[in-house]
Amino acid sequence: MIQRPYAVVLIVPTGVGATLGGYAGDALPVARAIARVSDILITHPNVLNGANLYWNLPNALYVEGYALDRFAAGEWGLQPVRQNRVGLILDRAIEPDLRVRHLQVADATRATLGLNLTDYVVTDAPLQVELQTAASGASWGTIKNPGSLLRAAEALIDRAKAEAIAVVARFPDDVGSEVLQNYRHGQGVDPLAGAEAVISHLVVRTFQVPCAHAPALLPLPLDPNISPRSAAEELGYTFLPCVLVGLSRAPQLVRGREGEGETGRGETRGGGRGENSLLHTPHSTLHTSEVWASEVDALIVPATACGGSAILSFSQLPVQIIAVKENQTQMQVPPEKLGIKAIQVNSYLEALGVLVAHKAGIAIDSLRPGLSSLHGLTNSAEFPIVE
Repeated sequence: MIQRPYAVVLIVPTGVGATLGGYAGDALPVARAIARVSDILITHPNVLNGANLYWNLPNALYVEGYALDRFAAGEWGLQPVRQNRVGLILDRAIEPDLRVRHLQVADATRATLGLNLTDYVVTDAPLQVELQTAASGASWGTIKNPGSLLRAAEALIDRAKAEAIAVVARFPDDVGSEVLQNYRHGQGVDPLAGAEAVISHLVVRTFQVPCAHAPALLPLPLDPNISPRSAAEELGYTFLPCVLVGLSRAPQLVRGREGEGETGRGETRGGGRGENSLLHTPHSTLHTSEVWASEVDALIVPATACGGSAILSFSQLPVQIIAVKENQTQMQVPPEKLGIKAIQVNSYLEALGVLVAHKAGIAIDSLRPGLSSLHGLTNSAEFPIVE
């Protein structure tokens, strides 16, 4: 019997201090494992980005957080591509030497990895990023000149025919801060992540094209006691390589609720449309040209961070939600507080077991000892149902 591809969404919210996935690409091993037991893995840059480190997952869809929210709500679909033309935006505030470093990285990805990049644009004014911390401990931020960012993105889309946008903004150097030191030593919250999300959300919401961000920072002083989870950010002058690699294969965003809306399925916005292809998974002979929320089978999230828009949307669909307890965050929003039905597991290793059983159509209870007998329902207050 032919079955449709098994699709899994993996979410680790950005800037909430997740003990796994809150650092420099440290959720990537989890994504690699899940990709092996799923036909399609849908996840976001916070999971796959590891500064200069990345991993090619042929069956993974790299979807920015705002686009993931719209996908979960059924408003946007995901159209896999072979390769996008990636446009690069550089913040005018980046110093000349640091700008050259980022341009060299962009050229290196063209020469060494074969990526397709357009000419770049420097914003007409400094973006002026400011970092903030919420009362919960989560990081966020603002940019004072969002119009400058949007004008640069529009130029790349309209004039250079960019199909995805990489943004490099100059972030504040805060070398001596306690927050940064904690992060470098594997504790606390990524102080940059929340502001990065604001930047990419703005571009995706406005132009409906894939977008991801890499901060521009001066190199930090050498510290021999860096945590392995944050060490990927110590490897060079830039965090751009993983962003360009991810965007090169990021799915295009198809507007219109499935079967509904003014545009219907298949209409996209932005510049060109990438070299469209069918998504071929290594575990199946099945192909698909678009993926919609109704085709998602399972969602994996940290157990304390279930309040996000995408998670709430998926909870209204027949999606198996798996909440991982050991991935603690600064949030205190477990599924039961929101009335979300979820299987709670201790670790991602257990979550992988649940995925294998779910994909195989095996009831989880049948894998546990002490399986109870069936109980008869009643069709009235007095008589049981009997056939």
